Formats: sequence, C-alpha cells, structure tokens
Amino acid sequence: MSEIPKIVEAFILPHLTAPYELVDVEWEKMGGDMILSILVDKETGGVSIDETAELSEIISPLLDTIKPDPFPKEGYLLEVASPGVERPLKKAEHFEKSIGENVFVSTYHKIESEKEFIGELLKFEDGVLTMDVAVKNNKIKQIEIPMSAIAKAQTMVKF
Repeated sequence: MSEIPKIVEAFILPHLTAPYELVDVEWEKMGGDMILSILVDKETGGVSIDETAELSEIISPLLDTIKPDPFPKEGYLLEVASPGVERPLKKAEHFEKSIGENVFVSTYHKIESEKEFIGELLKFEDGVLTMDVAVKNNKIKQIEIPMSAIAKAQTMVKF
C-alpha cells in the first residue's frame, strides 16, 4: 500500500495542468477509513475551496482508470485540498522554494544529538539543507541535514 502515493502522483501529474501544481499525495488511515489526499496549489493566490471541488470532479474519475487498480477493494475517501500555510516539504523543489522560511524537520536518526529541528532554511544544495536552529541559551547554530535523513519536513508559521 505504500506504493499508492507514487502510483497516483505519476498518473495524475500529466493531467494536472497550469496554473495548478501537485504538492503531495498522501495515503493514510483515519479512523476506519483509508484517505487519499491530493494536495494542490497555485503559484499565486493559493487554491480556493471551489477550485478544490472542481479538481476533485476531474481527478476522481481519472483515478478509476488506473490499471492495474492499486487501491484496496474496501475503497477509500478522496480529499483534494490546499497544502495550507504549513505545507509539506518532500521534493527538492519544495525546499528550494522555501529558502528563507521557517521550517520544521524531523529526521530518522539523530543529527548532533537531536531528531527535530525548527529554524530558518538558509540554503538547499546537492540534497543537503542548511538551517539556522536555536539551541540551548537561545544561541543560533547552523546545521546541515541530508534530504535522505528527513522523515518529515514542513514550513512553519512564525509568530
């Protein structure tokens, strides 16, 4: 089942035209239901609720044409949504667009004795993030995190 997001992303990408961009495809269990979340955005202005409804009407029948059918016979619920303000960062282009923003990163293993980092994304080069993160005594420290070590990353709203 972990292949479902990859299969759906590869299938949908050619059908999702400008001004929309596919941000992420997620497949997860919520309560007793499996949820297929397709996160879309636009370069400017974000995606409205009406646009997500229209996109859902386009995407839903497309998903029924994937062969072989990757979905379990029990079915799933489709959610087409905006990634929101705190958007997931999964691809190189996501990190590149988020340079200068505050981000949250959790890693699979400890890097410099920590697995979670919050700070400003300074640069992204050759698959490595460079961040300014707060450490003890409110000092700022620069840390490098290879993309391959990232379990989860997202932008964060700074208050």
